[in-house]
Amino acid sequence: MDQPGQSSSQLPASSSKFHHPYFTTAEVEYLSEKQRGKLSATQEEKVRQQACGFLEAVGAKIGFPRRTIATAQNLYHRFHLFFPRKDFSYHDATLAALYVSTKMHDTLKKPREIVMVSYAIRFPELAAKSKTLGGEVDMDPMTVEHDRQRLLAVERLILETICFNFTSKMPFPYAIKLGRKLEASKKLIKFAWRLTIDCHRTLVPIMYPPNTVALGCLYTAALLSTLEMPPSHNPMDESARRIATLLQAKGAAQNPSANTSPRTPSSPSPHPSPRTQHYSSTGPPQPPQVPYKADQLIRLKIAMRQNEHQPRPLKPLGGSDPSALYSGEDIALLGKNEGTVRFLFGPSVVVGQGV
Repeated sequence: MDQPGQSSSQLPASSSKFHHPYFTTAEVEYLSEKQRGKLSATQEEKVRQQACGFLEAVGAKIGFPRRTIATAQNLYHRFHLFFPRKDFSYHDATLAALYVSTKMHDTLKKPREIVMVSYAIRFPELAAKSKTLGGEVDMDPMTVEHDRQRLLAVERLILETICFNFTSKMPFPYAIKLGRKLEASKKLIKFAWRLTIDCHRTLVPIMYPPNTVALGCLYTAALLSTLEMPPSHNPMDESARRIATLLQAKGAAQNPSANTSPRTPSSPSPHPSPRTQHYSSTGPPQPPQVPYKADQLIRLKIAMRQNEHQPRPLKPLGGSDPSALYSGEDIALLGKNEGTVRFLFGPSVVVGQGV
């Protein structure tokens, strides 16, 4: 018997999803805990570093510029704030993030090209046996096509997490411009640039705007350059000391939590990492060597805690769970169009105010 008609509650509902350019510390902690599943925070960090190292290796082997690699790392971090880690291999998520990043920065590569290069990183023993000029791994065509389809499937989810907002501002230009404005030495600016690269292995770039990240890297570079160093008349050392003193004074006056000691970044591993191996002799240049050691970071953290200010309380989450904007149903609806979804390029509090 025919039904008289569907009620309004049975019809596919229309909804709006707002782009969140940055997340508070409370939001990051809440969403990370929700998506990590049975993983501990340490295990999650290990997976995150493996994924970022894999992105570094694939991006460098293809020859992508730094902005493409860094944006891909940001997209990967953002993706796993809304989708569980257990549901996706980090290979699939990172390659999809890299593909979206190539679109954002107009450094396009076909999905198959990205997948084929990734095989050389994942299976170096097969790449060593390859007789092709580019070291392309001989893989089963069905496997390649399957991996390509998975990349495209995850790509859609990543696009939804950014609400199709392809705007991307990077901290690298700010590190140079702010360094020059503060009359920092070239060595210090280069150091800050290297720290900015490392920042994208963490969640910092999706928590703070690029100018703040760049200034924080300059401050950290100045502190690391002057840590436990005797007084010197070297202009480079004087530049670092002056900037460290200036930014510390400004931060203490304007932000009570500016001197709060940060979490210690992952220290450089003594073992070869995907970032520093499997490159051909004619490949792109490798990132500069890490200009600090793990014990330096620990001593810096101790020194900063001696002058630590009471941090500001964490801001409470909004009225609703942010992950509700990208519910797990999106995975089940992959490839389907049900209901109407509007993707807006800004948070709900600013949409309609020139956004």
